Amino acid sequence: MSFGRASRRRFTLLAATAVAGALTLTACGDGNKAGGGGNTNFVTGSGGISTVAKSDRVAAPKLDGNSLEGKPLDLADYRGKVVVLNVWGSWCGPCRLEAKYFAKVSEATKDQGVQFVGINTRDPERDKAINFEKDYGVKYPSFYDPIGKLILRFPKGTLNPQAIPSTVVIDRDGKIAARTLQALNGDELREMIDPIIAEK
Repeated sequence: MSFGRASRRRFTLLAATAVAGALTLTACGDGNKAGGGGNTNFVTGSGGISTVAKSDRVAAPKLDGNSLEGKPLDLADYRGKVVVLNVWGSWCGPCRLEAKYFAKVSEATKDQGVQFVGINTRDPERDKAINFEKDYGVKYPSFYDPIGKLILRFPKGTLNPQAIPSTVVIDRDGKIAARTLQALNGDELREMIDPIIAEK
C-alpha cells in the first residue's frame, strides 16, 4: 500500500518536473532570461522591468481555474482594473523575499483600482502555499497551478513569465503592459505599476 502511494507521488513529481522543464522557466532564476524573438516591441529598463507602449500591447491570455482554497478564479473578473500577476512558489527563496512587499503594496493600491493575483506553481501540496500566504500576510487570491499550465497560455514573443518569481502587469484594457523576471522590493514594484495606474 505504502509502495503504491510512494510510486504515485514519484510519478506525479516526475510529471510536474517534465512539464515545468518544458516551460523553460528558470526556477528562482536571476531574471536575466531574454523574452521571445523578432520584433517584440518591448523595452527592458536598467532595473530589469520590461515595458510595452500602450499602442503595441497584446491581450493577456484567458486565465481561469481554481484558487489555492479550491474556489473558482477568473482573471476576466478583474477587467477594468490594473492587474499585478505574480508567479511564485512557497519553496522559492526570492519569492519569500518579495512576498511582504507585494502584500503591502497590494493593500496600498487597491483603492486605485489595482488587483493583485498570484499564480502558485510547482507546489505539489496546497497547504504549503496557503501557509506561505498566511506567513507573509498575502490577502489577494492565487491560482493553484502546480504544473504551470496557466503560464503556457501566454503568447510567445510577448512579456510572458519565464522565471520564478515573475511579475506581469496587465492594464485596464486587459493587455500586457510590463514584466519583470526577478524579485522586487516595494519601491521597484511601485516603479513598475505606478505608470500603468496613471494611464487614462
